[in-house]
Amino acid sequence: MRLRIDLAYDGRGFRGWASQPGLRTVQATLEESLATVLRLDGVAVTCAGRTDTGVHARGQVAHVDLPEGVLEAAAGRVADDPAEALLRRLNGVLPEDVRAHGARAAAPGFDARFSAVWRRYAYRVADAPALVDPLTRGHVLAWPRPLDLDRVNEAAAALVGLHDFAAFCKRREGATTVRTLLDLRWERDAAGVAVATVRADAFCHSMVRALVGCLLAVGEGRREPGWAADVLAGRQRDPAVAVAHAHGLTLEEVGYPPDAELAAQATTARRRRELPDPVVTGAVTAQARSEAQSEEQA
Repeated sequence: MRLRIDLAYDGRGFRGWASQPGLRTVQATLEESLATVLRLDGVAVTCAGRTDTGVHARGQVAHVDLPEGVLEAAAGRVADDPAEALLRRLNGVLPEDVRAHGARAAAPGFDARFSAVWRRYAYRVADAPALVDPLTRGHVLAWPRPLDLDRVNEAAAALVGLHDFAAFCKRREGATTVRTLLDLRWERDAAGVAVATVRADAFCHSMVRALVGCLLAVGEGRREPGWAADVLAGRQRDPAVAVAHAHGLTLEEVGYPPDAELAAQATTARRRRELPDPVVTGAVTAQARSEAQSEEQA
């Protein structure tokens, strides 16, 4: 059976999500804890989004495939749902900086990574001395200069949509940097902290933090709002774009389609993302414009 696990973690004590020999990671910690609770020699977990070193999550989603009967055997004689019994035992083994919030049998076709249609991150910035709270320093960036969020949102609007985000990504051999950025906006929370909401179909390595770094430069007045669009159009890493610190970033939520569409979405997500052919797109647009004019004349 495939089990879905929803979890949260404080990323400060981890070297990212993905297992690395000799390093403490979220994946290795979760797999070791599951192996202990389920009494298995090895467990392999897949997540919705691999967070970098120091990045937090309160809405991470993972799945694990279990042999038939293992979950029920681990629950023992407990009368509760076996997945609920596993959840309690898992949290009893996990360290305090990781917490499983839900565990249940996954719907047919569910894949934590490929069935996801979007991931939503938040980046928090305290840009005034009165906003810097020692109690939240682990997940809010203290910024020494005030930010003009109107300028920031003007710059951010040009980045939303289907683009090649190579200028904001750490390149990986053979991997595409084409993504659809669904939301990128900044607003202040009730305390006055500047919060960036960043939602996309997927993200490449360090993309969110590079976007934030670019917009911080605009917000404090070092760059004009149009600079963000210029960087994007360059399609290569610009050394003038600083990657924001990891601790201000949190994976907040992962979105999935209805159960009946999970398998189809997983198939679609495995296809390589590419930008539309501008020649073909232009021809289609011209044809549509011609047909519309013909209809108006008729």
